[in-house]
Amino acid sequence: MATLPQSSSLWQRGIVRSSLLVPKLPTSHFSLPKLPTRDLVEELSYRSLNITTHIEKPLHKNTSTRVGSVEFDPMVIAKLYLLKEAIEDRIEMHKNIGEQRNNWNHLLLNSINAITLSGATMAALAATIGTTTVAPPLLALKLSSTLLYLSATGMLCVINKIQPSQLAEEQRNAARLFKQLHAQIETTLAIKNPTIVDVKEAMEKVLALDKAFPLPLLGAMLDKFPSRVEPAVWWPKRKPEREARFWKNDKNGWTVELEEEMKEILGVMKRRDSAEYLRLGQIALKVNRMLAISGPLLTGLAAFGSAFVGLSSHGSWAVMFGVVAGVLATVVNTLEHGGQVGMVFEMYRSTAGIFKLMEETIEGNLDEGNIKRRENGELLEMDVALKLGRSLSELNGVVNTSYSSRSKDGSEEFASKLF
Repeated sequence: MATLPQSSSLWQRGIVRSSLLVPKLPTSHFSLPKLPTRDLVEELSYRSLNITTHIEKPLHKNTSTRVGSVEFDPMVIAKLYLLKEAIEDRIEMHKNIGEQRNNWNHLLLNSINAITLSGATMAALAATIGTTTVAPPLLALKLSSTLLYLSATGMLCVINKIQPSQLAEEQRNAARLFKQLHAQIETTLAIKNPTIVDVKEAMEKVLALDKAFPLPLLGAMLDKFPSRVEPAVWWPKRKPEREARFWKNDKNGWTVELEEEMKEILGVMKRRDSAEYLRLGQIALKVNRMLAISGPLLTGLAAFGSAFVGLSSHGSWAVMFGVVAGVLATVVNTLEHGGQVGMVFEMYRSTAGIFKLMEETIEGNLDEGNIKRRENGELLEMDVALKLGRSLSELNGVVNTSYSSRSKDGSEEFASKLF
């Protein structure tokens, strides 16, 4: 009985061994692809080193980048982007300062009118009290009215000197022209191969705009009452350097008919548009000068009259000066700064500048003997037509009307429909 468990365990082991026996499969001879002996990390490192060396070799040779068949100088691109950033900053500055100076105009206008009317009211009350025997209220009213008129006179002298409405218009024009220059640089980067000439031209335009529309008031402010009205100039006087451009035709878009048309448009702008806006600017300047002198003069007379209110020997004329002159000063101040006569003058001056710029552009192209160095004739014609607010057919109609009016001694049509 003691040997039974031992024999049963041996029998069970035999069953397990027999169940684990696997029949032998027939062997077949086949070969796997031979893997490279180089390590994977070493292979990737070698390839990346080879690619980097292949890319860096041309950069050491030439710093320009080739896109298709056109080479771009990265330094020129960087300078143009630097100019764009400076122009964007100037746009924001001129916009903010323009709003600030427009606020000056409204606040000073309302404040001076309130001061002047208060002085006139006190002078009238003093004249009423002067008929009684009460002396202290009369003295207080006379003194208050005189001080108010004197302060209004000083404020009017300052505001008439700086002309806040004209200052605001200058900053609005500057912001618009800087936006225009910003768009020109973006167009140059988009459709042209920019060169160092483009950078110099853009830099000169920025500096010319800074000079034409200064930000500070002291020392650099434009003369608000010039002896002679001249168009505003915000472009560099130096003739731009143009490269020879080759278009589909050898004439660069210019024909004999187009040259004659540009010459006639140039003559019409000089005879009609520029002369008319300079004439209107002269009228606005005269009106503004007259109002600027009249305002402080009237408040000064009102201050002088209010000081003598209540005296028996000077009663009638003192009241007239103290009250009526103050009211007239309020009317004059409202006409000048409420009507923004300075802004109107600046608008006429800048509009004359637009025509002067077009005239110089057309003259510069017509004086250029090498046609390939001119601006493209078709593009120039379209640009002039758009700035004058006309279509190309209407532009040709202006030329025909000019010919007929000169032959019949009739009135000539204005070149511009936009202004």
